[in-house]
Amino acid sequence: MEFFKYAKTFNFMNKSKYTMILSIILILASYTLLATKGLNYGVDFAGGTIVQVKYDTKAPIDAMREKLKSNELFKSATITEFGSPDEVVIRMKSTTGSVTVDIGDVTREALKGSGNFEIRRVDIVGPTVGAELKEKGIMSLLLAIAGILIYVAFRFEWRFAVASIVALVHDISLAVGAITLVGLDVNLDVLAALLTILGYSLNDTIIVFDRIREGVTTSKSTNLAEIINESITRTLARTTLTSLTTFFVVFTLFMFGGEIIHAFAFTLLVGIIVGTYSSIFVASPVLLWFGFDVKSYHIKLAAKAKREAEKQRMRDQYESGVM
Repeated sequence: MEFFKYAKTFNFMNKSKYTMILSIILILASYTLLATKGLNYGVDFAGGTIVQVKYDTKAPIDAMREKLKSNELFKSATITEFGSPDEVVIRMKSTTGSVTVDIGDVTREALKGSGNFEIRRVDIVGPTVGAELKEKGIMSLLLAIAGILIYVAFRFEWRFAVASIVALVHDISLAVGAITLVGLDVNLDVLAALLTILGYSLNDTIIVFDRIREGVTTSKSTNLAEIINESITRTLARTTLTSLTTFFVVFTLFMFGGEIIHAFAFTLLVGIIVGTYSSIFVASPVLLWFGFDVKSYHIKLAAKAKREAEKQRMRDQYESGVM
């Protein structure tokens, strides 16, 4: 079903210089933030302790902060709601340093007098384990990008592969910049969101590239910019509907999903916006600037078709007994 019909082809490539300049500025700003402010690694990567506490009424967060101040262990602790007003999570970027000390008992003693509550969960991540998780997380991102490069190069051509990788690096850079700007705790859920962005952005880019390849094959024009403009215009309805529906779902999770998926949803929101933008205004211009030659591609396709026809002819002769 077509919800949008366009009577004309939009000249996206005419604006590509300005959009690329904007992208470069945003990427530089992201790396500047990363270098100056740095990522705020959460317990999963920096190590520390998570204590989940449930009250029988609304959790008195202010009173909890006051009581925890008396214990040095909770000096840098943060307290946030966890799904409902009566349940909270206490995060500390430190551990007790001793296996004989039960952090649950310490928390229970520190919060005594704040109301009726129970300790529902205690998670402790050592700094060594956190560093290992961080290393493996970075490695997973790099391996995903390498795998995507190989896949796109095999399916299309090396110029398409490079253009898609540039778009993915653009998306991840801006997402990391946004995370740094707002000061989100970088945990495994944020890493999962970054990997999801890779898949979402690549899917969007592949659809555009498929239409461009189809246009290169069938169009009588040899002007690549015209073919790209026509191809993007033809996929614009699909891109708009897919991006908007995905955005609204993730926005709902961000607004009403609670603290547990707040960082994940925020990262995905940024990824959906920059991923849709990069498919049109980053990947396609890079493909254009790499000098993809439509005439050479037609010659290559003709030569391939000729080889296939020759193989089929020889196969038919062999099957009919004529050599």
